[in-house]
Amino acid sequence: MKKLALHWQIILGMILGVIAGIIAVQFSGGKEFISDWVKPFGTIFINSLKLIAVPLIVASLIKGVSDLKDISKLSKMGGRTIGIYLLSTVFAVTTGLLAVNIIKPGKLVNPDTREALTADYATDASGKIALAEGQKDVGPLQALVDLVPSNIFEALSSNGNMLQVIFFVIFFGIGLILIEPEKAKPVKDFFDALNEVILKLIDLIMIAAPIGVFALLAALVAESPSPDIFKALIGYSLTVLLGLGILIFGLYPILIKVFTGKSPMFFFKGISPAQLLAFSTSSSAATLPVTMERVEEHLGVDREVTSFVLPIGATINMDGTSLYQAVAAVFIAQAYGLDLDLGTQLGIVATATLASIGTAAVPSAGMVMLVIILGQAGIPEAGLALIFAVDRPLDMCRTVANITGDSTVSMLVAKSLGKLGDPKVKNWDDNYKLNH
Repeated sequence: MKKLALHWQIILGMILGVIAGIIAVQFSGGKEFISDWVKPFGTIFINSLKLIAVPLIVASLIKGVSDLKDISKLSKMGGRTIGIYLLSTVFAVTTGLLAVNIIKPGKLVNPDTREALTADYATDASGKIALAEGQKDVGPLQALVDLVPSNIFEALSSNGNMLQVIFFVIFFGIGLILIEPEKAKPVKDFFDALNEVILKLIDLIMIAAPIGVFALLAALVAESPSPDIFKALIGYSLTVLLGLGILIFGLYPILIKVFTGKSPMFFFKGISPAQLLAFSTSSSAATLPVTMERVEEHLGVDREVTSFVLPIGATINMDGTSLYQAVAAVFIAQAYGLDLDLGTQLGIVATATLASIGTAAVPSAGMVMLVIILGQAGIPEAGLALIFAVDRPLDMCRTVANITGDSTVSMLVAKSLGKLGDPKVKNWDDNYKLNH
């Protein structure tokens, strides 16, 4: 009997998880059973992926940078990567603003519903506001200061310090390029071998992916708020989903077709397991190992590109999160009866684009950055409570957009550098001939 493909196993696990969650809440103690005996397996699965996220970035990025053998190649790849990421983020924010201004979901929130939601989620909102306040009180160059770690081992201890780790690793890789090749070889050999070990660990972890996503979806359904709250926010949710759909099924496939000549079917078939995992975990960082494996092995992007573009993308390219922040900010303003002029909305574009660079690749981190955007636009920060009820399911969807955008950019950069080949051709020398 032919083994079921991984993406079908994950889809089956998701469906069964939703069914299990729905059934569990029908019985007394069902919710507690899911939380105590099922959810931990989902948490273990996410933790196992996060466990290898930092080692993967260190090993793959050092290998990718040192393999360039020339600082000019690094500059060329880095410039194109950052440039495309910023353009895609601006497009995402603009798409969100257009959708929310046309649909106007905030007008559907009546005062009674607004007060009820604000009361129910006031505690959660105040926690995010407090976190954001700490970021408001820093100077304009604090983001640049935070980029350089004072202690690399401390930076390595947290997935929230991805930018610091990436800075050190690129710096370290540049050092390897500049020293004599025979002295650099032992170090490169070590990280090459470490990279192979990490990739094998990813294969082992993915064996448990269907079980992990089953547990995550069952817990999500069992712990969801009442359906009545969701009804009040369906317009907002549909607006976010419409914007994300334009990115995932519109912008990205068009870019792939126009600039690489690959079909959208080829792209989605290659990346679908990573998309499903992103949906289940709500974390670009946790999904990163799988994203790198799929883009390299199934989309034909050379490892030199994936090891550089994707770790940076998981940290600074948050198209889905930026779109959601734009929609959420205007939605809250509409719910409070505020009219935002063009200047204010352009400010949202700029702030959301810059905020995406500092948004950690973990669940709900975008909510903290949203508080800063609300403050910049003069929108009541307490309105954050209006969207908490549906934040987790929407977070799952925007994470899919985030990793899909990362994968798209990696293909565009690879194509521009002659590093995009046929995934069926494993020998890169043969792939190089195909590209030239």
